[in-house]
Amino acid sequence: MIVLGIETSCDETSVAILSDGKILSNVVSSQIDIHKKFGGVVPEIAARHHLSNLPIVFKNAIDIANISLDQIDLISVTYGPGLIGALLVGISFAKGLSLRLGKPLIGVNHIVGHVFANYITYPHLKPPYIVLMVSGGHTEILLVREDDKIEVLGKTVDDAAGEAFDKVARILGLGYPGGPEIDKLSKNGDENKFNFPRPMMDSKNYNFSFSGLKTAVLYTVQKFDKDNIPKEDIAASFQKAVVDILLKKTFKAAKNSNVNTIVLAGGVAANSYLRKKAQELSEKQNIKVLIPPLEFCTDNAAMIAMAGYKLYKKCLSSDLTLEAVPNLKI
Repeated sequence: MIVLGIETSCDETSVAILSDGKILSNVVSSQIDIHKKFGGVVPEIAARHHLSNLPIVFKNAIDIANISLDQIDLISVTYGPGLIGALLVGISFAKGLSLRLGKPLIGVNHIVGHVFANYITYPHLKPPYIVLMVSGGHTEILLVREDDKIEVLGKTVDDAAGEAFDKVARILGLGYPGGPEIDKLSKNGDENKFNFPRPMMDSKNYNFSFSGLKTAVLYTVQKFDKDNIPKEDIAASFQKAVVDILLKKTFKAAKNSNVNTIVLAGGVAANSYLRKKAQELSEKQNIKVLIPPLEFCTDNAAMIAMAGYKLYKKCLSSDLTLEAVPNLKI
C-alpha cells in the first residue's frame, strides 16, 4: 500500500510517501526563520505560507518517491490539533486530491502521528506501551493498548514542557524556538547550581505542571544584574528539573501499568539531556526505552502517513466531511 501523508498543523509544511510503512520520500519545509522575529508562530502568516508551499512540497515528494499519482492508495492528513488556518490548508488539499484520484482519505490526530512515528524506526514495536508525548503544545503520558485504543493517563494542567522551554528561553534572552537554545546552552552549565522546584513530581496522579517552575526561573534571573546572569547554570538547572519530572512520572506509569516499553514522542524528545537520562533510567530500571531519530521528533508527514497506514488497516477512514479540529483530543 502506498500512502501519501500531509502535515500542516503548525509551521512545517510536509508531504511524505510511504510504501507498506517504508519511506519513499519525506519533504519538510520549515517556517522557523520566518516566525523567529516574532518570538513564536503567527497563525495567519503560517497559513499563508502553507498555501504557497504545499503544492511545491507535494511535487517534490512525488518526484523523490518516483511514483505516479495513480499509484497512491491512501491519502492521510492531519486534522487536529493545531492552528485552524494551517490545518484547513492541508485538509483542503487532501480532500481535493482524494476527489481527483478517487482514493480513500483518512484524518489523523497530530498527537497520534507523533506516537506512530516510532513505527518507522521500530517496525516491530507492538502494544501495549507507554508514551511520553512532549512538545510545545502538549505534554501527556499515554497508554497505547492497541493502535486504535490510546488512553491518556496524565497531562499538563498548565504549560506544556516545550512551552516552558520557550518561555524560559525568552526570560534568558535566547532565541526561538527555545528548546534547542536551552539544550545547547546547558551543555556549559552546572545543572546542580540552582535547586528549582519540581511541581507535582511526587503527586499520586500522572499530571504535570510547569508554570511554577517557569516563575521560579524568572525570580532567580531577577536577583542578578542583567550583565551577570549565569545563563548556562540557570538553563542547565531548569532543564534538569523538567527532565526529572517527566521521567519520574513516565517510569512510574510504566511500572503501575505493568508495561515494559516506553517510547518518546514530540519535539521535546529531541532534547539531548532527556534522551540521555531516559536511556540511563532504562538500564537502571530494566524498562525498554525507544527514542525516535531527531527527524521524526519534530513535525513531519511521514508520521502522519504511518498513522494513516496503521489505522486504515484497522478499517478506519474519513470522507469529504472531514473538518479541522484545532483542539482535538485523543
